[in-house]
Amino acid sequence: MHPTTPIAEAPPTLKVSALHAFAYCPRLFYLEEVEELYTQDAAVFAGRKLHEELEEQEDGEWEDLFLEDVALGLRGRVDALRKRNGQVIPYEHKRGRAFRDENNHPQAWESDRLQILAYACLLEAALAITIPEGRIRYHADNVLVRVPLEEAGRQWVKTAIAQAQQLRSSTARPPVTDNERLCTRCSLAPVCLPEEARLAHDRHWQPVRLFPADDDRQIVHILEPGTRVGRTGEQLKVLRREQDSEMIPARQVGQVVLHSFSQISTQALHFCADQAIGVHFVSGGGRYIGSFDTRQGSIQRRLGQYAALTQPALCLRLARQLVVCRGKSQRKFLMRGNRGRNLPELTGAIAQMKAVLKQVTLAESVASLLGLEGNLAAQYFGAFDGLLRTEVPALRFSQRNRRPPKDRVNALLSFGYALLLKDVMNAVLAVGLEPALGFYHQPRTQAPPLALDLMEIFRVPLVDMVVVASLNRGMWEVQEDFTVRGDQVWLSDLGRRKFVRLYEERKAESWKHPVLDYSLTYRRLLELEVRLLEKEWTGEAGLFGQLVVR
Repeated sequence: MHPTTPIAEAPPTLKVSALHAFAYCPRLFYLEEVEELYTQDAAVFAGRKLHEELEEQEDGEWEDLFLEDVALGLRGRVDALRKRNGQVIPYEHKRGRAFRDENNHPQAWESDRLQILAYACLLEAALAITIPEGRIRYHADNVLVRVPLEEAGRQWVKTAIAQAQQLRSSTARPPVTDNERLCTRCSLAPVCLPEEARLAHDRHWQPVRLFPADDDRQIVHILEPGTRVGRTGEQLKVLRREQDSEMIPARQVGQVVLHSFSQISTQALHFCADQAIGVHFVSGGGRYIGSFDTRQGSIQRRLGQYAALTQPALCLRLARQLVVCRGKSQRKFLMRGNRGRNLPELTGAIAQMKAVLKQVTLAESVASLLGLEGNLAAQYFGAFDGLLRTEVPALRFSQRNRRPPKDRVNALLSFGYALLLKDVMNAVLAVGLEPALGFYHQPRTQAPPLALDLMEIFRVPLVDMVVVASLNRGMWEVQEDFTVRGDQVWLSDLGRRKFVRLYEERKAESWKHPVLDYSLTYRRLLELEVRLLEKEWTGEAGLFGQLVVR
């Protein structure tokens, strides 16, 4: 017997909508089709609403038709088909306005023209009929544009399919488009960060903020033991002991945080995963336990992370930047507290930290960097009590201790760091990176290294400053807000509720990014910093780890 020649398997067919994205911006196509990143912004929902309204208004000529042709390499669902003079005409509906030429005549946008021609070619291939043209209705200015299907158009569609298939097999994300106007209308701008990418290549660029200002969905903390979270329709149902049930619409929820011995049903877990709602677990003692990982796709992005963070030189560079960022923030915080006071313990620590920070940029190994970081932490926490102006002895600070905390200030710090770790994990999972693979911290139980790395940037602004400000304002009651068990000190139920409120209020405040020069809430900055980290190994480096307290 002679061996048979294996038949090459045809690549998966492309969606016509993907071909539209390819014509609009190859980077958009890559993010959606390869890295499997999608967003559902207001424009997406408005487009769906338009089609729903059109379906209700049509008089019987509407035909929602799904087609696929392997030979052409294309599949798609046609918006509408109508017969005109015995010929089938595909229609595409767009919410926006048509392009206007120099004579102000309405024309189809380039990506829209390729899309309608692709539908026409798909109809010809799948139904073996001739399609003379496609038509696009631009509803914003009520214009109908006709796009004839000629041989040049057919060849354009085939060439675009081949180019898109080639890009889909690539492992390199394309650069941002030269036409920045396209980015302002792109739903994936918050993921792509095109303005930040331009700044990485040109430090004189003045970026326009395309990243969303805030995520106004609430974070639901379930603090009471025995509370159950379930699902009813499109709502989450919270059942507390001896209380009426609380119904929360899913669209209003960004995270569910289960403290102590609260519970969540499997139906609610599936629902949260479907609605991109983060689910996190914190122990009754205030220790971060873990998060429900709902990532889908993003394999290509994690492969890039693996390839990058197994390079010792890159890891060392990122670790240096991280230690500098945290050390500078700690030092600036001490300087704030020393204004007009000139306390010896603060003044000495500030001077010592300045000297150590100069050595950080020269560290030649992660091991030596760990020693320098330990020195910075010792100086910082050695002077930390100087930031406190409370006269209550039980609310003073002597040294950093944890697992378990042995005084009230450490109890506040530890609980705050657990909440911060939870929020960093939420951002890492939302972006789609692998929390178990970091560049500085080593793996250890229940503390993913990448999340530990990233939380260093936010320890001072989101936890330390909240703790110090609340203590100096006399917001804590020694007895009511804390529980003492031997030499262990924990926040009481009342204390945890109070801290959660202060912490969430802090996250809602804005901070102007020192490099990007626009303001975001801390809630958004957490996600932005994860995305800026990813840029460090995708050819757009230099923006990560710049958030230093002023």
